Amino acid sequence: MPPAFVHRITKYDPADRDEHGGYRGAEDTVSDHGPVEAAYLAAISAFAQAAGIDRLEIREPSVTGHVHFGARPAVEGHGLDGLFPADLTGYHDGAEVSLAVALELVRVMLREQGAWCRLEAGDAFSVHVGWDQYVYVGSDRPCADAVARTRALGLFPEPLTASPYAAEPEVTEAADEDFWASVRTELAARQGLLLEETHVATRWHRLTTENFNAVRAGLGPRALLTVWPDLQPDIDAILTALPSEWHVEFVWEARDGTIKNVIADETEYQELTALVADARAARALPLYLDERHPLLHAALPDSDGVLRARW
Repeated sequence: MPPAFVHRITKYDPADRDEHGGYRGAEDTVSDHGPVEAAYLAAISAFAQAAGIDRLEIREPSVTGHVHFGARPAVEGHGLDGLFPADLTGYHDGAEVSLAVALELVRVMLREQGAWCRLEAGDAFSVHVGWDQYVYVGSDRPCADAVARTRALGLFPEPLTASPYAAEPEVTEAADEDFWASVRTELAARQGLLLEETHVATRWHRLTTENFNAVRAGLGPRALLTVWPDLQPDIDAILTALPSEWHVEFVWEARDGTIKNVIADETEYQELTALVADARAARALPLYLDERHPLLHAALPDSDGVLRARW
């Protein structure tokens, strides 16, 4: 269950909202990188202290991918430089961080620098950062002093029944030994598979009987795994068969062995053809859920065998 007491914290005065709740005042929708941003962090800290929280868990982390919807362009390193190593070790679903690091992650999200995650402490506490400097803090207690502190900081805490960014978990199969047995069976029958690993960002692997164990050992914690038929060497045939409308995800193996992907529609096929001119093999995957039919689909459980990922 999510925390019972939720407050929307913003710099937007409720008096400047219209009858539909839309803000019509003069406040900008981006961070000032200054005193207002600092007030947000101080308010969140006040709520955490009132709830007795000094550590938070990173949930559903992501970094900028094909599209960045923020009002500011993403920055190199997704804003995580100095918080995590360049390979983002420690930035994964279920990773526990101090309140100080959590507040820095909130700063990154307020600045729309490219990284996003939920920050939670079980059912007791949560911090969700939304669009346009909207922050949602949930607690298992009212935190009246933190509410007063937030107002004193010049921000507006408004009670809500729930955060609009509360997770809505899907029911996903666990990638247990039965799952891996099925992968081995498909691999033996097909001589090769394409594994899509969604962790913080998406990584692709061409599975063979020779690299199976190494790829499995290198998967990120709680990763979502989607198994597809292998890439095919006839690039021209794949390009010719692309749909005449809608978007597709094009996955290909470059000459250096790296596997890349791009989303394209019919207006971009000429550029796509040039982009994959040196590809060894490729596959076009549908983007729409009712058309996506992978061979297998599961999420990695934790080391104790319990599936906690909320894919």
